[in-house]
Amino acid sequence: MSSALKQTFIMIRVNLGSLPRRLAISLSMVLSVALVVAVLAGFLAMARGFEAALAGAGSPDIAVILGGGTNQETGSDVPADAIRSLTASSGDTGIARDGASGLALSRETIVPIDVKGGDGAEQTLSLRGMDATGPDLRGRARLSQGRLFAPGAREIVVGARIADAFPGFAVGQRVRFGAVDWTVAGHFTSGGSAFESEIWADLDAVQSAFGRHGQVQSLRVRLDGGDPARALAALRQRLSDISGTPLTAIPEADLYAAQAERTKSLIRLFGWPIALLMAVGATAGALNTMMSSVSDRAIEISTLRLLGFSRLPAFTATWVEAVLLSVAGAGVGILASRLAFNGWQASTMGANNTKMAFELVVTSDVILTAGLLGLAVGVIGGALPALAAARLPLRAALRARG
Repeated sequence: MSSALKQTFIMIRVNLGSLPRRLAISLSMVLSVALVVAVLAGFLAMARGFEAALAGAGSPDIAVILGGGTNQETGSDVPADAIRSLTASSGDTGIARDGASGLALSRETIVPIDVKGGDGAEQTLSLRGMDATGPDLRGRARLSQGRLFAPGAREIVVGARIADAFPGFAVGQRVRFGAVDWTVAGHFTSGGSAFESEIWADLDAVQSAFGRHGQVQSLRVRLDGGDPARALAALRQRLSDISGTPLTAIPEADLYAAQAERTKSLIRLFGWPIALLMAVGATAGALNTMMSSVSDRAIEISTLRLLGFSRLPAFTATWVEAVLLSVAGAGVGILASRLAFNGWQASTMGANNTKMAFELVVTSDVILTAGLLGLAVGVIGGALPALAAARLPLRAALRARG
């Protein structure tokens, strides 16, 4: 056993020592693996970043009430009679009370608006009308500049990602949505969550400007007490007692998690097939590289076999070379993906069919998944050449000696 290990280490040294003779083709294998790893890491980082942006928007002690049997704000409608019945309820509604002894509740509606970006192309953004309590129901939201909108005024506060990506949203500037001018009162951040891709304004002002008098798409409420599950059950029971349009209460975290899962699955649906196709090509490249390596070292391998080296060291040494080259490629790909993608700004259609900006995030699980794919290229692509090295005929060495 010790003799076989010694022979294996010697043959590995011989193989690696001959790499400078095959530098170009070896580098081609490293770069092909690196490309596969970087592409897969890019798609996975995109899915992870989108998921993080929506997950950051959800809070366990906030629930969203929707009407009309939908589980999204788009298409939902909460009638005024239902809102009056809920706010006039006595007993346990599951909703916390605010400082004025009213319910901690915000009526909200979303209007898609077209805004020109820095490149001149129009993109659809979300203008969210809300009550004055709305910003307080988003615990991570903080003003970074200016102030909140005044009740009843045509003023807006703009998410940080929109303020950075679109010109004309500086505090104090006036912007036109539809036929109405609005004044930018402030900017806000929300820990990088999806809220930063929204524009907030007073509900009555939005309803008036866009002809949506009385329309409310959702109610955002703070759940009562320290047990969100119990409060949510009480709220659902109260909603079931309200006649008319069916109302449902969804935890805010679950609402955004469902939206994240759909888009994340779509990103991976495109990313994985592309990465796997590239991996097949890289595996073929690895196979070609290692077969060339075996051909280049045929005399060396056969000579060692004549000196008493067994087939196993020849097989193992060639396979180890392929794996080491793929590991080097995976390392280069991971480094490139972190430099190129981590923190890179991207955008896609998010909740309510409007633009949502987010940052790509190259996490440890992204690195591990992409790295394993790169390693698999070397393991699979090096197997057949390793077998060919182990089965080289000994007459190759005899011809060289003659």
